[in-house]
Amino acid sequence: MALLSYLRQFNLVSVLLRLTLAVFFGGVIGVNREHKHRPAGFRTYMMVSMGAALTMVLGQYQYAVLNTLWKEAQRDVGMITDVTRLGAQVINGIGFLGTGTILVTEQREVKGLTTAAALWASACVGLAIGAGFYEGVLLGFLGIFLCIEVFPYLEEFALARSRNMNLYVELGGLEQVRDFVALMKGMGIQIYDMELERRQSSEERDRISVVFYLHLPKYQSHTKLLTQLAYSPDVKAVDEI
Repeated sequence: MALLSYLRQFNLVSVLLRLTLAVFFGGVIGVNREHKHRPAGFRTYMMVSMGAALTMVLGQYQYAVLNTLWKEAQRDVGMITDVTRLGAQVINGIGFLGTGTILVTEQREVKGLTTAAALWASACVGLAIGAGFYEGVLLGFLGIFLCIEVFPYLEEFALARSRNMNLYVELGGLEQVRDFVALMKGMGIQIYDMELERRQSSEERDRISVVFYLHLPKYQSHTKLLTQLAYSPDVKAVDEI
């Protein structure tokens, strides 16, 4: 407890430890996203976490200086300092940075939400490190690591056994759409809704892309259904979204 109390003080050792921890934890989170070929990777997370930690350290430095070296000037001017304002601006700024990692694919699937959320959360970890809240740093880092490394397997396990499925399909024309719907009903699959879009293709005169919202019969495997549809002559492309 005495060591933690010392490390929470504003001194050279404390500042060095905080920035080192920010680089380390940010880098560990970034390695995972880099491994999965996400837009923001190792160096991005490292710099965001370190920058957020440095911002909090800067706020504490400002508070310390205004209450020691510049105390007389502050009293004469009547300025009131809030050291949390810099951290609040970090949270706003990371929101704009995270937006750049979110993309919508041609299949109308949203990509990059996890990367943006992890980027924002790593900035919060950096702020906690800069503030010297070491217990919160460990718990926050553990939560982020579980979300990006362990929980995806649980999510895939649950989705693979879900009876609801969103399906993106590309077909050759409107007649194929009618035949495809009949095929779905013949397999006992209920269609909740569908979104249809016609697009011009360089290889073919016309191509229809459809997003189907399906309810599968009991024990129907997502993978098996995708495999069956891929062999259909009318289907140009098929994917789960």
